[in-house]
Amino acid sequence: MVTFPEAKILEIDLTSGTVNMKTLPGEIYRLYPGGSALGLYLMMQDYIPGTAALDPGNVLVFSVSPLTGLPISGISRMNVTARSPLTGTAGDSQSGGFIASYLKMNGWDAVVFKGKAEKPVYLTIDGDQAQLKDASHLWGKVTGEVEAAIQEELGDKNIEVAQIGPAGENLVKYACIINKCSRANGRNGMGAVMGSKNLKAMVVKKGKPMAAADGEAFMTLSRSVRKLLEENEAVAGLGLNGTDGDLEGFSDEGFLPTRNWKTGHFPEGANNITGATMYDTVLKERDTCYACAVRCKRVVEIPGRVDPIYGGPEYETCAALGSYCGVTELADVCEANMLCNMYGLDTISCGATISFAMECFEEGLLKPEQAEGLELKFGNGAAVNALVKKIALREGLGDLLAEGSARAAEKIGGGAEKFSMSVKKQELPAHMPQYKPALGLVYAVNPFGADHQSSEHDVFLVMPPDSRERERLSKLGIWKGYDNPYELDSEKVRFALDSQKYFSVLDSLSLCQFVWGPSWELYGPDELLELCRAGLGWETSLYELMMAGERRINMMRQFNAREGFTAAEDTLPARLFEPFADGPAKGIHVNRDAFEAAKSLYYEMAGWDPKTGNPTEATLKKLSLDWLL
Repeated sequence: MVTFPEAKILEIDLTSGTVNMKTLPGEIYRLYPGGSALGLYLMMQDYIPGTAALDPGNVLVFSVSPLTGLPISGISRMNVTARSPLTGTAGDSQSGGFIASYLKMNGWDAVVFKGKAEKPVYLTIDGDQAQLKDASHLWGKVTGEVEAAIQEELGDKNIEVAQIGPAGENLVKYACIINKCSRANGRNGMGAVMGSKNLKAMVVKKGKPMAAADGEAFMTLSRSVRKLLEENEAVAGLGLNGTDGDLEGFSDEGFLPTRNWKTGHFPEGANNITGATMYDTVLKERDTCYACAVRCKRVVEIPGRVDPIYGGPEYETCAALGSYCGVTELADVCEANMLCNMYGLDTISCGATISFAMECFEEGLLKPEQAEGLELKFGNGAAVNALVKKIALREGLGDLLAEGSARAAEKIGGGAEKFSMSVKKQELPAHMPQYKPALGLVYAVNPFGADHQSSEHDVFLVMPPDSRERERLSKLGIWKGYDNPYELDSEKVRFALDSQKYFSVLDSLSLCQFVWGPSWELYGPDELLELCRAGLGWETSLYELMMAGERRINMMRQFNAREGFTAAEDTLPARLFEPFADGPAKGIHVNRDAFEAAKSLYYEMAGWDPKTGNPTEATLKKLSLDWLL
């Protein structure tokens, strides 16, 4: 048996300004093999239950995995973990780019921040040298300005900078962490946690490339990417049109969230904001993450209006800042995306909160004087962009909306709560449970709120039995196919749970889900096992990996249980249970009875108490999580 490597941990006490280095034994690291699982484990060692998310006692962890830094597509994700200021749950967020690989190349598996600095600081990492530097002169600046200033200060254009913008400094509940001015640890408000600690940035210098355990076998796996791309139209399409390639198709089917989820049909604007239109009009280049051949990252430019250093919008962004708000012009969406990346805002929660405000305005719950002259009507792209800045700076109405739609609804009152499209106070991403009911189940039970990248989507069970998608899913024991995706039976519940475990593995190994997922993606479960063997010398099994994924989910759930969360928070917005009034999907809705039955069955399958929705003692012991008892 190959010895699992130790994890090297860098601990930063911001209160005292001290830096400590420690290792985590290989037998522990194997249970929590990087990324989200490692971040949770490290966070929960020092987090005192009941500590508020923006209190100095919250623990913030940046983490990668033992595979990070190997030269192969889809292996460059960085996880950030802390208690979320948006949801109050265990917070979790991933981003792409190069910084994860640089961190591992410098020898580090995780960086843990505790306490709060007396004044703004940033951390530099260069091998074993880690140093806190004054960031007072950077406070208040947008991300492009900060990255340029740090590069000049350090005399190095090749550094990677993970930073907050003014939104994080101002503790916007859905502030994100930005690297390369265009990649975001977007969800759960991790940027606000950095801001609460007076931590402006983490800067990592380029290190030496990582070597595979079995160089020849690893090279064979890595070089197979060209053939796989030729055979996989879906992944090749990501390179051509980005993640936004299906937006118009979703609208045509009636399942593109539009005007705050009142409808799924956006005929007046969908074609304008889709990936193909972006490619034909404003795309400057296709960018990529470390060693990745897919090249799905957009870089757009509109002279005098949109700066290409801030990348370009993904599908979720085009929906949230486009169709959610009824915005039909691609230029408006691209500008809003740029502003979010400049100021450090999660585009999903930002767009969803603005669309919530628009409906409140149109329904008379927000008065013109509260809107300060902004015509907050669906379709007003200029109002969207004005509000992005106001939210980041907490100016006027932006101060209220900086709390997220759920908290804003509580303050507005008058029935505004029904307009907040959120789960556990986190706004919904742009995949509709009316069309994907198993995904809707995961939205509800997912420990850190609604998330579209925590499980596989129902539509792949509609594929033919001999398709790649169905053949790969059979590796997880998922056999049943469906004539349509709307059903929510016991096999769909098992599909939701087991694919959730698999995606949890990917978030722990810091792998891109577009490259290493279980069905349509570039590589599948067999290649994942080969990656572990050839890359690390880890002779693992799908069973061990799935257990690691399950362990991560239960750690989060137990964290939430200690903070008072129960099954009551595992629900969906009421609007999802109402039939669509128009469009191609007219009459479609989530069946409430089927949903409640599925949730109860999910709890039983997961080994959670059916009344509280929290892990049982037996489940925690099964997963070697006795220490959480």
